[in-house]
Amino acid sequence: MNRWKITGIIATVVIILSGPLYLVKVRVLSDRFPTEPDGLQAAFAGSNACRECHRSEYDKWAVSHHRWAMAEVSEESVRADFSNVVFQHNGDASRFYRKDGRYFVHTRGPEGKPAEFEITHTFGWYPLQQFLVPFPGGRLQCLPIAWDVDKRRWYHIYPDQPPASDDWLYWTNNAQNWNGMCAECHSTNLQKKYDPDSDTYQTTWSEISVGCEACHGPGSAHIRWAELPDMARPPVQNAALVVQTSDLSPRRQIELCAPCHSRRMSLVDNIHQHADFLDYGIPQLLGEGYYFADGQILEEVYVYGSFLQSKMYDRGVRCSDCHDVHSGGRIKKANQLCLQCHRSAVYDSKDHHFHKKKGEAGDPIRSTAGEVLFEVGSGALCEQCHMPGRYYMGVDYRPDHSFRIPRPDLSLSIGTPNACNRCHVDKSARWSEEAVGKWYGQRKRSHFASVFAAGRRGNPEAVADLVRLAGDRLYPTVVRATALSLLSAYSGEQSARTLRMALDDEEALVRYNAVRFFVERESGSLVSLLGPLLYDPVKAVRMEASQRLAAVPSDQLPLSLRAEFSSALAEYRQAMERTADFAPSRHNLGNLEAALGNPVEAMQNYRKAIDIDNRFYPAKVNLAMHYNREGKNQPAEQLLREVVADQPELFEIHYSLGLLLAEEKQYVEAETFLRTAAEGLPGRARIRYNLGLLQQQLGQDEKAEESLRTALAVEPDNLEFLFALADFYLKRQRWRKAREVAERMVSAHPQQPIGRRILEAIEGRP
Repeated sequence: MNRWKITGIIATVVIILSGPLYLVKVRVLSDRFPTEPDGLQAAFAGSNACRECHRSEYDKWAVSHHRWAMAEVSEESVRADFSNVVFQHNGDASRFYRKDGRYFVHTRGPEGKPAEFEITHTFGWYPLQQFLVPFPGGRLQCLPIAWDVDKRRWYHIYPDQPPASDDWLYWTNNAQNWNGMCAECHSTNLQKKYDPDSDTYQTTWSEISVGCEACHGPGSAHIRWAELPDMARPPVQNAALVVQTSDLSPRRQIELCAPCHSRRMSLVDNIHQHADFLDYGIPQLLGEGYYFADGQILEEVYVYGSFLQSKMYDRGVRCSDCHDVHSGGRIKKANQLCLQCHRSAVYDSKDHHFHKKKGEAGDPIRSTAGEVLFEVGSGALCEQCHMPGRYYMGVDYRPDHSFRIPRPDLSLSIGTPNACNRCHVDKSARWSEEAVGKWYGQRKRSHFASVFAAGRRGNPEAVADLVRLAGDRLYPTVVRATALSLLSAYSGEQSARTLRMALDDEEALVRYNAVRFFVERESGSLVSLLGPLLYDPVKAVRMEASQRLAAVPSDQLPLSLRAEFSSALAEYRQAMERTADFAPSRHNLGNLEAALGNPVEAMQNYRKAIDIDNRFYPAKVNLAMHYNREGKNQPAEQLLREVVADQPELFEIHYSLGLLLAEEKQYVEAETFLRTAAEGLPGRARIRYNLGLLQQQLGQDEKAEESLRTALAVEPDNLEFLFALADFYLKRQRWRKAREVAERMVSAHPQQPIGRRILEAIEGRP
C-alpha cells in the first residue's frame, strides 16, 4: 500500500446557522392540515381575515417588524431616500432615484459592471432596511447598500472592503439571494421551489410579510368555524387552527419561534407543525467561527442557540415571558423585565451590580421595536452585564440570550470577551477579574469554555473532559452535542465509545450528531449500530443514518431494514436537493453519490458546489481525492493548493497536500506541508509519524528521530510507531536505543512476535 496515499474529509457538511430537541417519542402531530366542513384542506386566508375578531392582536401586529418584514415598494413601505442621491463607497458611486413612480439604483452589478436596476421590494424595517432586485431564474437579490433608519443615511453592509464580483458574498451571487437565504423567515407560507436541474426558482408565498398564519397556520377552517353561530359551532381541537399557540409547553413555544430565530439548515418548508425541531431543520452547534468557546455569540447566529444554553431555558422560561407575541416588543422596560422573576431588593441594588443607576452618556441601545432601552455604559442594568450584545449588518444591535455571568477570568485564560471590558474599554481583563473577585469573592467556577478551547486546539488532554461533557445531562443539550462534534476529531476507544453511547440518547440533537460523527469501518458493525436509527421518529436522525449507511453494500443490509433505508434516503436526497442552491448541499449530494458508488455523479456535484462558492473548501478537497484515485494528481494538487492558500489554518489540508506531494516524489516541499500540519495538529500522532518517515527519506536524521519520538509521546503503545523508531535505530546501528524500543514493543504487545525478533536480531548480530 502506498504510504503517501492522500487523505481527505468526506464528512457531511451542514452550515448553519443550534439547539436541543424532544425526547424520543411517537409522533403526535398530524402531517395534514385540518379540513373545512366541505372536506377541503385548510387554506391560507391572509391577516386581514383575522382583524374583525382579533382587533387588539391585529393592531399590535400591524405596527410590528413582522408586518413589515417584506413589502412591495411604495410610499408607505420605503423608508430610504430615493431623491436622486449618490452614495460613495470605496471609490464607487451608487445613485438611488425614482422615475414614473418606480424605484431604481444605478450601481455595480454582475461581473462588477455598472448598470441600472429596478427595486421591487423592501426587506426589513428597523434598524435597517434593505432592498430587493429581481434577476432571471426567479431570483430576488439583496442590495449590499442599506438604509440606516436612525441616522437616515445609506451605508454599505461591508464597510471595509466589498466582496469581489466572483465572491459568493457579492450581492448578485448566492449569499445575497433572497429565495434561499432570507425568504422563509420574511414571508408567510413560503414555498421555495428550487429546481436544481435548471437552477431556477418558482418561489411563492400567501402573504408577502410575516402574517398571523406564519405562526398559527392556514386559517380558512378556523374562519369557517368562527362564522357559524355560537351554538352551531362543532367542538373541534384548537378552534380548527392548524398550529396550537396557547397552552404550549415552554419548549414547544420556543420551537415555534426557533425556525426563524435560529441559525440552521432547513430540511423542509416550515409549516410550524413538526413534533421536533429536527423534523424541520438542523441547528448550528457552538462551533468555532460562530460562537466563542464559552458559547457567547460571535457570528450572526440569532437567538435560539444562545437561549438553549441559559438557566432560563432550563427553568422553563419562554419567549412570551419577555416579548409580546403579537408586537414583538418587550413586555416591560429595562430592569422591570427581569424583576418579574428576580427579587428587586437582592438584584436591583448596588450591593449586587456595584454601578450607578444613571448611565454615562453614549449612543442609546434600542429594542427591536425602536424604543430606547438604556444608554451604553449603564452598568446598573441587568442586560448590560448579563446580555452583552454585538452589532450585525453594521447597525443592528442584538443582545446575547444565554444570560451569562461575566467571566473576565476566562478572558485571561482563553481570550473570550467579557461584559466588564465591553464598557470599561480603558481597563484590562486583569482589572475586571480583580474587581469581580473583590465584589463577589474569588470563586472559580468550572465552565465548558476551557474544555471547548482545548478541543478546538486539538489538545490531547481535552478528550477526557469532552467525554464527560458529552455524557453529562446536567449540561445544556447544545453543549453536549458540541462536545461530541469536538470529540470526533480524536481517534481512540474513549471517543468511539462515547459516540456509540450517544446513539441512544433521549435528545434528538445528540443522536443526530452521534450519527454524523460516528466512526466505524466494518459494515456489519455500522449496520447493527445505525440500522435501528432508520426508525427514529425524528427526520434529521433518520436521514443522517441513511446517508451513513449508503456506503454499505446492498447485500449486507438486512431485508428488514431495506424499506426504511430507502425511505430515509429519499428524505435525505429530497432535503439536499431542496437546498442544492447552496454549496454544502451539493457537496452532501456528492458524498452520497460517492458512497453509492457513482463517482461521475459525485464529481459533478462537487464541481457544482465549487461553482456556487469558489471558497467552499470541502468540495475542493473531496474532488481532489477523486482525482487522486483516478491518477490525476495535477488537478488534485491544484485544488489542495487553492485551499491551503485560502484557508492556511486548515492544517488537515496541509497534511493531505503533503502526502500528495510525497506521492509525486516532491519530498522537500512535502516535508514543509507535513511539518506545518504536525505543528498545527499536535494531537494527531500519525502526522508526526509520516513526517518522520519523510524526514528519513530526506536524510534529516535528527528531525526524523524527534518526529517519531513525538508521535510515540502521543500514542506510546502504537506498534506501528514503535516499529518505525526501532527500525530507524537499527538502520543506524544504534543498538542500545533499538533494544529499548524493542523491549517496549514486547511489553506493550506480548502477543506480537516482531519485538522479540528485533531483540533476537540485535543479540545475533556479528
